[in-house]
Amino acid sequence: MLPAGKHVRELYLGTDTQTGLLEAVGKGTLLIDCSTIDAASACQVATEAKSKGLDFIDAPVSGGTGGAQAGTLTFICGGSNAAFERANPVLSAMGANIFHAGGAGAGQVAKICNNMMLAILMAGTSEALSMGIDNGLDPKVLSDIMKVSSGGNWSLEKYNPCPGVMENVPSSNGYQGGFMVDLMVKDLGLAQEAALHSQSSTPLGSLARSLYVSHARKGNGQRDFSSIFESFADQKN
Repeated sequence: MLPAGKHVRELYLGTDTQTGLLEAVGKGTLLIDCSTIDAASACQVATEAKSKGLDFIDAPVSGGTGGAQAGTLTFICGGSNAAFERANPVLSAMGANIFHAGGAGAGQVAKICNNMMLAILMAGTSEALSMGIDNGLDPKVLSDIMKVSSGGNWSLEKYNPCPGVMENVPSSNGYQGGFMVDLMVKDLGLAQEAALHSQSSTPLGSLARSLYVSHARKGNGQRDFSSIFESFADQKN
């Protein structure tokens, strides 16, 4: 699981000074890469792997550090049917939900669609909770109301961004741990690249990226992405 497409390409394909992993493993080896990267890089590695008689799948994950610790991650896979069938028992030991999104690179596309939606929902949830607080509401009571109403979403139910509302989440630990703002910025950038490639309209995704970039530039890059909540609170100061 590596940070970006550049690192994945260098690892598997090698560089001018270093042999890639595809040259170092035996024929028939199954390679599972859990990085969240651009689909083009995943496809490039998969094509090279196939030419050498290797099975490769891109299998980015969702579920965060809590899911990793509990063995309940979601793996979103792209690759051939045969490679996916080989990988399934391995991934099932670490995750509760294993999906085959399609051919090489499909796992990446599905993952960045998911994370774009997550960023939009987290920003919207933070905005709504902040407005409720400004108008005298208890954020825990408001969260309980919205969780069972039409505004319910994962951020409210599992990862509330308002400090003190929910135990064992980053917002109640100084926004430490979890999924860093810098990583969300990276994934939202990948989403915008994919949108440009497919000429998709993603105005909310673009706005979410702008919000997170601004938040990161204020020194929050290493904090959990739910700390975007503070951006809305800061606007009142």
